[in-house]
Amino acid sequence: MPLPLIALFIAAFAFGTTEFVIAGILPQVAEGLGVSIPRAGILVSGYAIGIAVGGPLATIATARLRRRTLLVALAVVLTVGQAACALAPGFAAMLAARVGVAVAHGVFFGVAMVVAVGLVPPRRRGLAVALVLAGLTVSNILGVPAGAAIGNLYGWRATFWAMFGLGAVAVAVMAALVPASAGGAAMAGGIGREVRVLARQQVWSSMILMLLLMIGQYVPFTYIAPMLREVTGLSAAAIPIVLLVNGVGATIGVFAGGRLAGAGGRMPLMVGLMVVQAGVLAAFYAVLPQPWPAVTAVLLWGGLNFAIGTMIQSRILAWAADAPNLASSLIPAGFNLGIAIAATVGGMLIDDGFGYRSLPVLGVFAMLAAAGVAALSWGAEKRSGTPTPLAARG
Repeated sequence: MPLPLIALFIAAFAFGTTEFVIAGILPQVAEGLGVSIPRAGILVSGYAIGIAVGGPLATIATARLRRRTLLVALAVVLTVGQAACALAPGFAAMLAARVGVAVAHGVFFGVAMVVAVGLVPPRRRGLAVALVLAGLTVSNILGVPAGAAIGNLYGWRATFWAMFGLGAVAVAVMAALVPASAGGAAMAGGIGREVRVLARQQVWSSMILMLLLMIGQYVPFTYIAPMLREVTGLSAAAIPIVLLVNGVGATIGVFAGGRLAGAGGRMPLMVGLMVVQAGVLAAFYAVLPQPWPAVTAVLLWGGLNFAIGTMIQSRILAWAADAPNLASSLIPAGFNLGIAIAATVGGMLIDDGFGYRSLPVLGVFAMLAAAGVAALSWGAEKRSGTPTPLAARG
């Protein structure tokens, strides 16, 4: 395996941990900054908005930079941003630092995909992309629980200093291992042609599915630490273990979703999994006061979410295969817009007095709505008989 791919994996792991680790230390961060937990949830939604909005804009602005130069610069922004978070004197400063890192995050994954596929022969491009994406799922298994454990032992600022160290490693390996010629400069032109892909119902309906999926996941996950502490009765020390369980489920789900996305009749499978996920979220609500059943539900919930997410991502890539630049930006933008909405809505529910236990209930309705949208999209696709761009070219 080319060493530059390892460098990209490490940077993806660092960015993924940066985004998600806040969920494991949210109560400590809220207390330390003197704000309520729902207000601290804005640190999650703000990061997601930074990716969804700032990422594509910054990608356009940096289109003429060499890819290696840009990747190293993005890793530097990540690293400096962690120090800024660790030193933040108040909530506004913390939010500004998070949003700045999020913009770099939004640029990184699109650039990393281009560089990754250019480092390997065509037959191994799928593996190259999977390795970069694996940085995100592994961050949920190792980075997020470790960050939460560090926060519990030494305080939440120590978590960000640990992230600073991880960012420094990402800068070093990127500078040392990614060749200067990797990826070249971004290709210009073709924006108008690619934008027309948005008119395909399979593309815009998949964007709706991503939003609903993220609502089902991140309305509860953003507040998982206080929810498990106050409703389930787990100790702060147990939260990293539950996050590890969720990360294991997520990684299993990514690989399972990849296999299911390539199987025949993937849309009926997706609809079925969405209905099952609605049932898992309903069960999560029911068993939340009971520790072992609640942890089991977290495992199933994480696995199904990432399996469905991988299938939605594959659907977008298939139906936007003739507009790859747009497709690579749609996926993180859509997912993170959903995360931003979910974190905000979850905070509103808590502020309005519904309590942490109500959060999985909204996910039930979101997943049932997603199943309905997916079924309608599949029916329209069957009636039209239009092949995917790849099939049409073949």
